[in-house]
Amino acid sequence: MTRPAQSATGGMPMELLLLGYLLSYLPSIMLTRYLATTSIVALGRPLTGLELLPGSLMLNLVMTYAFIWLSGWHRQANRLAIGRWSVPFPRRATFLSGLATSLVLFTVPLSLTFKGVSIPFIQLIMRGDILILAPLVDVLFGRRVRWWSWLALAMVAFALVIALTDRGGLRLPPLAVLTVVLYTLGYFLRLVVMTRVGKTGDPQTVRAYFVEEKIIALPMSLVALAAISTLGLGGQADELARGFIGIWRLGVIWPLVGMGVTLTAVSILSILILLDPRENSYCVPLERAASLIAGVVAALLLAWIWGMPVPRPAELAGAAILIAAIALLSLAPRLSARAAHGVMPARAMASPDKDH
Repeated sequence: MTRPAQSATGGMPMELLLLGYLLSYLPSIMLTRYLATTSIVALGRPLTGLELLPGSLMLNLVMTYAFIWLSGWHRQANRLAIGRWSVPFPRRATFLSGLATSLVLFTVPLSLTFKGVSIPFIQLIMRGDILILAPLVDVLFGRRVRWWSWLALAMVAFALVIALTDRGGLRLPPLAVLTVVLYTLGYFLRLVVMTRVGKTGDPQTVRAYFVEEKIIALPMSLVALAAISTLGLGGQADELARGFIGIWRLGVIWPLVGMGVTLTAVSILSILILLDPRENSYCVPLERAASLIAGVVAALLLAWIWGMPVPRPAELAGAAILIAAIALLSLAPRLSARAAHGVMPARAMASPDKDH
């Protein structure tokens, strides 16, 4: 008899992980949007997304590496011997996942900085395509997709349609379109690798995957940005160069530290949610919907505190649908399990006891 898969969360309820994810993502979004829309004294204007990215990613790298070392998660990772030393080093699969994640790492904060594009709308676009990919990856690997996962997927797709219809289509700046494409490609490759080697239900596998993926993803995202800045491609290269060097003299160090801390927490909680052994069509909608709700709440708080634009009614309606999807994914598996356990004893009672 095979043993049932353990929870990749080490027994922590999924709802608690989602709450931690939402509460970590919320200040990250607010800090990013605030810095991208509020005039900096030293510049006389807000920071651009390309100016914000390098500093926040560098701090994220330092904090993530500190967590990997202090938590002891590095002990579960694959090792590479270099003389007398043994250091964590990714396997082929986690190396590919690291490259894919590097695309996600810099497109997510960049997506929050486009003028004229609301936080809920860009999040609906970027999360909606991933939700479509999730069941396709499950089917590709022969994993069962349960009815509640299909229904939640349909609900999220409906929320996406509402937002798109309200705005009359995408209508995004070219850089925003590129951001969505790179994000989708990175997330798809990451899901494929996760499904193949990571969703075992073993907490040790989760820790090893996180370490091996991040030791590639974080440096590669910075290398890609540095390469762009050295190519001299006009104003965008200048902005990236300022993000690597000049950002530390602009008086925004503490908001950047806050972004680094929250991004690190989000990455840890995200891996615990996505590597749960259940199907991607269950895990991905939960994680994506939680991030969307964080985006809507952040937009409302920014409007209330700093007078920024209020989310459109269609975007709020989409958020309400996503909350319902989370409730469905949380309750349906439990009710199904209770129903199954309730049927089993009845069948057992109907069978004659051969010992008497």
